[in-house]
Amino acid sequence: MTRAELLDFATDLAWRAGRVTLPYFQTGVSAERKADQTPVTVADRAAERLVREAVGARFPDDGILGEEEGSLNPGAGRRWIVDPIDGTRSFVRGVPLYAVLLALEEEGEPVLGVVHFPALGETVYAAAGLGCWVNGRPARVSSVDRLEDACVITSDAKLAAHGARAEGWARLAAAADVARTWGDAYGYALVATGRAEAMVDAEMQVWDAAAVAVVVREAGGVFTDWAGSATHAGGCGVGTNAALADRVRRTLGAG
Repeated sequence: MTRAELLDFATDLAWRAGRVTLPYFQTGVSAERKADQTPVTVADRAAERLVREAVGARFPDDGILGEEEGSLNPGAGRRWIVDPIDGTRSFVRGVPLYAVLLALEEEGEPVLGVVHFPALGETVYAAAGLGCWVNGRPARVSSVDRLEDACVITSDAKLAAHGARAEGWARLAAAADVARTWGDAYGYALVATGRAEAMVDAEMQVWDAAAVAVVVREAGGVFTDWAGSATHAGGCGVGTNAALADRVRRTLGAG
């Protein structure tokens, strides 16, 4: 199967997983607390189960890593990574900025990413060498090259527990034209489509980062951890357009 065909498969699968979430959206669905104190709902579990079954049926030898059900076939050369609802706190509050995230790794490197927003009807998707797209149209980062003109975003304004990263965000927000908290995957989608210049997360899991890393990079941007390493597994994330990549990271400082 070609990479373009894999991207078509992943985009359709993320859309179908999103359809699973919609009957629960804005219904007052309750969330449980997992051992790490993050929330999970019946919709998270149902959407991940659909993805796992579809991948297993089509690619039985591939690995799968999901936020809710862990790892399958560890050590496989290819691994699908799914976050069935990125932004569960938004989801349970009826805020439409949550996403289904689906990525494909080959030998540990993410090569394909889909970021689907079921309640918005928007999908941003990309694969290495194929560019980035949003609802069938090419997507590109902005050309803004002055931080003073930029829109910068973070997932959570409550960064006090992150020490130097909180200070870095405060410097970045103060220097930018606009600072907002349209966070989680939505912030990276805004960067990839040229509607914002920088999105930063002081803390991320692999399933949060893999898909958005591909989307930002294929849109012409830069995705790294806070220390500037080009990884989706650094436990944090910074996505920017190319023009401001260096300045944003200097302003944030190493994590």
